[in-house]
Amino acid sequence: MKKVLEWLNIALEMVFKVLQLFSKIVLLAVVFIVCAQVVSRKFFHYSIIWSEEVALLLMVWTAFISMAIGVAKDMHIRIEMFYQMYPAPIQAICRWLGYIVALFVGCVLMVYGGKLIRFTLHSTLPTTKWPSFMLYLMSPVGGFYMVYCTILHMFFPSAARIFADADNEKEETKG
Repeated sequence: MKKVLEWLNIALEMVFKVLQLFSKIVLLAVVFIVCAQVVSRKFFHYSIIWSEEVALLLMVWTAFISMAIGVAKDMHIRIEMFYQMYPAPIQAICRWLGYIVALFVGCVLMVYGGKLIRFTLHSTLPTTKWPSFMLYLMSPVGGFYMVYCTILHMFFPSAARIFADADNEKEETKG
């Protein structure tokens, strides 16, 4: 059983790294599409009709993936100044409260994201005529990785450090 869990963890980490790379590529694509639309409209007096819809879809995807990345790197929204002023037991309670909120949000994204996908299976986006469910596709994926990373942070903190260590290694090799 332990071997299966180790392989599952390795597979989930690989998929997470792919999602990180994907989010970078998607963000670049959004910048390119929006710039192309602005240049096209300003200089050629022509509007790229699909640009707004595709940029919106990609921004929604980026938002859900970025939430999961933020949870993986333990970058919750909090006011560090006040957090540091609390005694250690209160800090621990606040940390666990943050984990519980992240778990709840991740579960909500998985459940309701899945429902949104089911409800929009048979409709299409107006301009591109792509299936509407594509807009919500990353919601359950982001929710799943929020839950996965939060559980790692809660119960396996040494395993959760992998997400932060990958960025630190890159910075150390640059410096």
